[in-house]
Amino acid sequence: MRQVVPGPCPDCGKDIEYIYDTENIPYFSDILLLSGVCPDCGFRVTDTMVLNDREPCRWEMKVETPDDLNARVVRSMQGEIDIPEFGINIHPGPACSGFVSNVEGILLRAEDAVRRALTSCEGEEIQTALELLEQIELARKSEIPVTVIITDPSGNSGIVSSKAVRTKLDVEAEPDGCTIHPLA
Repeated sequence: MRQVVPGPCPDCGKDIEYIYDTENIPYFSDILLLSGVCPDCGFRVTDTMVLNDREPCRWEMKVETPDDLNARVVRSMQGEIDIPEFGINIHPGPACSGFVSNVEGILLRAEDAVRRALTSCEGEEIQTALELLEQIELARKSEIPVTVIITDPSGNSGIVSSKAVRTKLDVEAEPDGCTIHPLA
């Protein structure tokens, strides 16, 4: 169901329209998509929120074929993405928003992050970043296998594929946050 709600822009205070749209992702959950753009100052907001509560989980998928690149990926605001073969870890930050993409989209996001980081690299870091970009490109062509792992204490992230394996997590509270452990 789509709903348009007028409201003030948090940056300039002018009226903008926030668009709320619900969508069902088969085999996963209902999600709420939020978007808004201020025509005056250019402020943009996008977010994806899972509408169901779930138990903490870890999803893992070995990506080996071109079809695997099309597997749908949902990352909630608490989801952390790892691609261990590349040493890539995408932590959710304080301004993190959820998103719906596919495995290829995750690789493109990783590639974009490496390209942005490359602008401030020096010496050996430049060569390391260039080699990583080559590896990501090979993975995007399904020429090398990679593993995509999503860990989410809220349980609201997932990979929609018959090859994806879901594992329950044990979340232990600690004084400075939480620690997540896969259940045996």
